[in-house]
Amino acid sequence: MTSLFEELQPAAAAEVQTTRVDIKINGEYKAAQIEPRLLLAHLIRNGFRLTGTHTGCDTTNCGACTVLMDGAPVKSCTVFAVQANGHEVTTVEGLATASELHPIQEGFKDEHGLQCGFCTPGMMMSAKALLDENLNPTEDEVRWALSGNLCRCTGYQNIVKAVLWAAAKMRGEAPPTFGAPADDSADEIADDSAEQPEERSDEAAIADDSAGGEG
Repeated sequence: MTSLFEELQPAAAAEVQTTRVDIKINGEYKAAQIEPRLLLAHLIRNGFRLTGTHTGCDTTNCGACTVLMDGAPVKSCTVFAVQANGHEVTTVEGLATASELHPIQEGFKDEHGLQCGFCTPGMMMSAKALLDENLNPTEDEVRWALSGNLCRCTGYQNIVKAVLWAAAKMRGEAPPTFGAPADDSADEIADDSAEQPEERSDEAAIADDSAGGEG
């Protein structure tokens, strides 16, 4: 195949060394002739055109580029593509089938586990790595598994709920229903009413004034 270097640059210099990599990605075998310095994230996005893998920080901090390599989560912005040679890589595009979403994707949808969506692919892949090993995680275990992924929108609570939802469905159980916080407004209104002194009618006030004026 044409080298990825040629796709990214108008023309490759003759002295640039390239090497062939063979990667099984989302169940399909792919080959590419690439520069050894090429990052896995760039091969996935620009070479294989799988743009669900996002790049945010290029320093492994944000986790948006997380993919699975042989089932383990890796941050593809700091993995060389040549390191994936002969390995199996799974990206977010590999979660759903042709006819239905993966339970993790359903969980993020039903529990509103995303807003802008930039971090979501990496979150889902980290969640998949967790659930592949532990289908009954605690909330703390979910939070630890996602600790390498940053979200600037949601505050994480709904993301955790989404993973627990997916875990239940993958166990064959009914997904949990996370209730909203109890609404105490009615009780507060009742308490406020009880604290207020009883209002007196205008007729009663006039009668009292008249009685006080006699004598």
